[in-house]
Amino acid sequence: MKKKDVVEGLITKVNFPNKGVMDIDGEKVVVKNVIPGQTIKARITKKRRNKIEGRLLEVVEKSSLEEDTPCPVFGQCGGCLYQSLPYEEQLKLKASQVIELLNTLNVPYEYEGITPSPHVYHYRNKMEYSFGDAFKNGPLALGMHKRGAFHDIVTVDACKIVDEDFNTTLKTTLAYFGDKDIPYYAKRSHEGYLRHLVVRKGTKTKEILINLVTSSQMSIDLTAWVEKVSTVPLKGEIVSIMHTINDSVADVVKADEIRKLYGKDYFTEELLGLKFHVSAFSFFQTNSLGAEKLYSVVRDYVGETKDKIIFDLYSGTGTITQILAPVAKKAVGVEIVEEAVEAAKQNAKLNGLDNCEFIAGDVLKVIDSLQDKPDIIVLDPPRDGIHPKALQKIIDFGVEQIVYVSCKPTSLVRDLEVLLARGYQLDKVRCVDMFPHTVHVETIAKITLK
Repeated sequence: MKKKDVVEGLITKVNFPNKGVMDIDGEKVVVKNVIPGQTIKARITKKRRNKIEGRLLEVVEKSSLEEDTPCPVFGQCGGCLYQSLPYEEQLKLKASQVIELLNTLNVPYEYEGITPSPHVYHYRNKMEYSFGDAFKNGPLALGMHKRGAFHDIVTVDACKIVDEDFNTTLKTTLAYFGDKDIPYYAKRSHEGYLRHLVVRKGTKTKEILINLVTSSQMSIDLTAWVEKVSTVPLKGEIVSIMHTINDSVADVVKADEIRKLYGKDYFTEELLGLKFHVSAFSFFQTNSLGAEKLYSVVRDYVGETKDKIIFDLYSGTGTITQILAPVAKKAVGVEIVEEAVEAAKQNAKLNGLDNCEFIAGDVLKVIDSLQDKPDIIVLDPPRDGIHPKALQKIIDFGVEQIVYVSCKPTSLVRDLEVLLARGYQLDKVRCVDMFPHTVHVETIAKITLK
């Protein structure tokens, strides 16, 4: 095999997150976005001494496990990969990937299984849609990036992992701006106006927040758009419409300026009997009912908390902090996003909790100045895990118990290697599937000092 060769083979396994493996003439070829049991054609894109990678060209034969999917753009949209697999098979695949990674540590631990999502469809409480076109110089599109074609957008107005209010809001917004002939922000030229549409909805409360993200390159009166989206019949209630100005060249939703166009600047959601005000940029788990399952496992793994001080590092809007606070002496949350910290403080007041403290800052920098000494530490870091220097400082606290919540098991295993080398042991692990039909899975690990 050499670069640019086209090969055909059977996908024998898929490693986390979506790296399929096939054997070609005794050599392993890694191809993304495939399913175990598929026969595929791929073009070799990289060949090094110990690594051969290919790009999927065609699924020649489906896996015997696959079935028809309800989504009309499955396979085009880059959002879901496993929708053609029965849900039980998705759970088996994710669990096996996590177990295989954990077993590379060569230490004993108790695996407690994988908890399924309460809802398999219509579960997401947040979507970030991109404006663009489906092909060069085509009509305005609004949806997700096309798989394998980053500059093309697939309109996802019949998406099955959100409820109909998301799809209705998308259709209404696309029709409005499509008629106005307002240009989208082009990723290559960095010119244009429309960038993203973010929709968030409380699963329990049915409250909806809409955030339109644009550049500052045009001055558009959005009054008619607000009137349009706020009067369309929905199952839920729109309580907030925001306008975010973003002139960053990066294709991410961030704010140079935020303007309130309608209602308030947050919506409310409920988890495990607590209420949370969630603003446009607050981190909040995207599967509310799944989050209750996740946090119930965290609460169980933390165990006895009476008269103990708990540190919740990478605390977001303070959900874990507040769920643990009622049964602890004190709970301290540390989060780098200042807006999320302010939201956490307001949420603690909303829930009548007076033993919570929330600190804004990078865990690496803040951890040295914390006044309290923790008895238990809960870690819920971003996908890339914990900065090595921050992890060393966390270890130096010498707490007897750490609960690590991970949305990327490869990062978890990397950090576990360090913890194990410094005298900790891995007691038990449970997975919670928060993201049906996608490659992602949450993993919770209970870690104790030997």
